Amino acid sequence: VQLQASGGGVVQVGGSLRLSCAASGRAFMFSTVGWFRQAPGKEREFVARVSWNGALRNYADAVKDRFIISKDNSKYTVFLQMGSLRPDDTATYYCAADPSRGWPAPNYKQWGQGTLVTVSS
Repeated sequence: VQLQASGGGVVQVGGSLRLSCAASGRAFMFSTVGWFRQAPGKEREFVARVSWNGALRNYADAVKDRFIISKDNSKYTVFLQMGSLRPDDTATYYCAADPSRGWPAPNYKQWGQGTLVTVSS
């Protein structure tokens, strides 16, 4: 499975953005998918994850109540709807998939190339 993250860009503080993670293979339908981010000079951190069927979701405390992760298996795509964006949300966002449906601790095997989100004040 190959992953392609997209949707990044420049947005003002308080704005919204939707990221997409599109997959190439049918195995994505049965994969747990997560979003991570890495800001300049910082380590990569977990943002959100969704179970293979979209029924379960987890969020990092920093994004809870502002971001929503969803999975559309008919389109082989996972979305990350981001709202109330803040400057500290600025980072490159990556999606990753665990094809073995791992939950609550997925073992991510495939990673996308990342999409840059810049929140300007």
